[in-house]
Order: sequence, then structure tokens, then C-alpha cells
Amino acid sequence: MSKSALRKKYKALRNELTIAQLDTFSMAIANNLLKLPIWEKRYYHLFLTIAEQKEIDTEFILNILLGKDKDVILSKSNFDDYSLTHFLLTDNTVIKKNTYNIPEPVDGIEVFSNKIDVVFVPLLAYNTEGNRIGYGKGFYDRFLAECKKDVVKIGVSFFPPETTDFETNQNDIPLDFCVTPERIFEF
Repeated sequence: MSKSALRKKYKALRNELTIAQLDTFSMAIANNLLKLPIWEKRYYHLFLTIAEQKEIDTEFILNILLGKDKDVILSKSNFDDYSLTHFLLTDNTVIKKNTYNIPEPVDGIEVFSNKIDVVFVPLLAYNTEGNRIGYGKGFYDRFLAECKKDVVKIGVSFFPPETTDFETNQNDIPLDFCVTPERIFEF
């Protein structure tokens, strides 16, 4: 199946979820994250939810990270070169939606990719080898390529892995884990 067909399929599946299901599943994913061996790390990169895309509500994950006194890193997108600039979340961080409805920090204390220990990766679909399909611009593959070799890459999804094959290329960086409401997949 093509990546574009899978993007359509999983956007439609997410669209069918009710607000109550989104909350329940998002909380279950956050609770399952507590079972991962990642909590001794310091810098955690988190994406903020695009509500209009019915993404996982990362507010639950954010609350866990803050409760564990972790340094949380948020990104700002540059659509000219499809890169991300990363900022430390502080009490003074101003979050504003960009033209694609992505909540982002306006500015702040920049953190370089090679400092980040754990990345929570947005996705639409993934397979049993940990390959993921995002929105198609390559932001996260470029970002993950800049990270240190042992960065922990964690996808979060409402759904189990896709069982049909899809193409990958040499720029695709596979996940280490994908966490769903029901279980953790390790790759």
C-alpha cells in the first residue's frame, strides 16, 4: 500500500474517534509510557497536539514529564527548509499556533538536537519493524538524523502496527518503541 493511501486511511480512522475516546486513549498511552526504561534521562522532546488532526493529546505526557521534573523540549517548524528549532519549555514560554495549526514556542532558550535523550514522535501509521509514516514533509527524519546515536525514539499511536507493506527509504529513521493504549511495541 502506498504511503499516501495509508495516510488517508489513518486520518480517516482518527477522524472516527470521539472526543471521549481521544481522551481515554491518550491517557492510556501516557500511562503505558511509565513502563518504559527511559525515566533516568534528562531531555525529553515532545510534540504538541494538533487538535484539528485528532492527534494524541500530549498534555498527559507533558504532565508526567513535569511531574518527574524533566527538561521538556518543544520545536518550532521552519517550512522553508523543513527543519525544526528546539526550545526548552519554561514558565515564560509562549505557545502560538502556526498557519498549519501546530502549537509551537514563539522563541526561548534553544537546545541543540544532540542534547536530547528521548523523542516522542508523531505519526499516522507504523509497521512491525518500527518504520513510521508521518505527514510527509520529513521534519522528524531530518531532526532524528541530527540527534545522538542512542536517542530513544518513541512513537505514540491510537492503533496497532500496519500489517501491509509500505515503502521506506534510506532517510527514514525507525522507532525504538511505539506505545498504544493497549500495549508497547519494541523494535
